[in-house]
Amino acid sequence: MDAEALSTTRAAILPGMQALWLEDRQLRVRDDVPIPQPPSGEALVRVLHAGICNTDLELTRGYYPFTGIPGHEFVGVVEQGPPAFVGRRVVGEINAVCGACGACLAGRRTHCERRTVLGIVSRHGAFAHYLVLPAENLHPVPDAVSTEAAVFTEPLAAALEIQQQVPIGPRDRVLVVGDGKLGQLVAQTLALTGCALLVVGRHDAKLALLAARGIETGLADRAARGEFDIAVECTGNPEGFAVAQRAVRPRGTLVLKSTYAGALTLDAAAVVVNELTLVGSRCGPFAPALRLLAEGRVAVEPLIHARYPLAQAVTAFQHAQRPGVLKVLLEIA
Repeated sequence: MDAEALSTTRAAILPGMQALWLEDRQLRVRDDVPIPQPPSGEALVRVLHAGICNTDLELTRGYYPFTGIPGHEFVGVVEQGPPAFVGRRVVGEINAVCGACGACLAGRRTHCERRTVLGIVSRHGAFAHYLVLPAENLHPVPDAVSTEAAVFTEPLAAALEIQQQVPIGPRDRVLVVGDGKLGQLVAQTLALTGCALLVVGRHDAKLALLAARGIETGLADRAARGEFDIAVECTGNPEGFAVAQRAVRPRGTLVLKSTYAGALTLDAAAVVVNELTLVGSRCGPFAPALRLLAEGRVAVEPLIHARYPLAQAVTAFQHAQRPGVLKVLLEIA
């Protein structure tokens, strides 16, 4: 698909808007990107805030051959669309699906064979003044949830997906490897199950955020071999994967909850001999994520390290790549 033809609407366009543009792994802020006009069934959303996540960073390193506007963690206000949504703050599920392919009809909608993915696959994303998404993807933000907190809905939902895939309860010994943005949310949501939880990482300040919430933390050497029923790998690097695999007991479960930009070498013999279950995990349920935010059962504001206007988005990306940095927000409207 031609880069300039990549459109979330395939429809008529309005005058230009400011947006962060990714092409050939290079980022630049443009002021001439067409504002999309939503086709039938979709809504035009004026973006308020958007968050930079590891997938966005990996796109700049060639994780996926995307050209256009990146960004998929957002909160905005509906300006055009179903009357029930217009004027309301919303967040949105990132997979836009056809509803008619085999995967959709089988209930595997996030694996739609013709899906577009906000800011990742054939659909312009949230680092712009406006985006469009199917109305069915949108979720109103409760009044009790601040606009900044609402930005975390998508990654919080992704963290909750683990519990949709793997039953976890008070008798389970669970390890989270990684103290970064996603690891923080995974740890907080798993702690709510009452499991015996340990989070290992490399950054004292990040681990301190979890320790302040009563979550046990430590360095990688705390993860003893074969000690855990479930290990969740949140680093996206081979070292983290090795720690997680080593720590899982025979017939335990290893959950991969990160973006892997390159090939990963694993000890397949150990997987077979120990009869491990490998679970890939990505997008998750928005409704429970919004409930947790509204009820104050997770703390996301302490994860915000910096805020930048959209005009300084390239600088914001540079900041987000520094060691030890958690969430960087773009303030768009």
